[in-house]
Amino acid sequence: MLRRQFSRWLGAALATLACAAEAERGLRGKLTAGAKPMLAGVPLAGDAGTMMVLGDPRLNGLDFEVVGEPGADAAGLFRVGPLHKRSMFVHQGGKRLTITYWCQVCSIRTFTPGVCMCCQDETAVDLKEKLESDDLSTR
Repeated sequence: MLRRQFSRWLGAALATLACAAEAERGLRGKLTAGAKPMLAGVPLAGDAGTMMVLGDPRLNGLDFEVVGEPGADAAGLFRVGPLHKRSMFVHQGGKRLTITYWCQVCSIRTFTPGVCMCCQDETAVDLKEKLESDDLSTR
């Protein structure tokens, strides 16, 4: 009896995971950065950190990829995954690069544009192919 119940529960759990995995999709194209960012003609939405990155004019016009959920609302927004899940990438030279920001003075890496939390200088866009755990310092 318990084996049968566990088998049903496991089947339902796997089906739920499969549906959740299918809900996340990618969208790739030329980024139009700004207050109302768009990718391949589709308006983008996301959390505060994600919107800061999508609004960065230094990323405007790049071959960009976002991972998230297509909107079911009338506005047709594509909801980009949260910043901490690394849902945004730039494609250059056949490589998928993660978007980071780097302070040359303090050697501090962040994932949102703005000024360095230490020296208050503007951080530079630093696209990384691979992020090492000791290479990260977040705000």
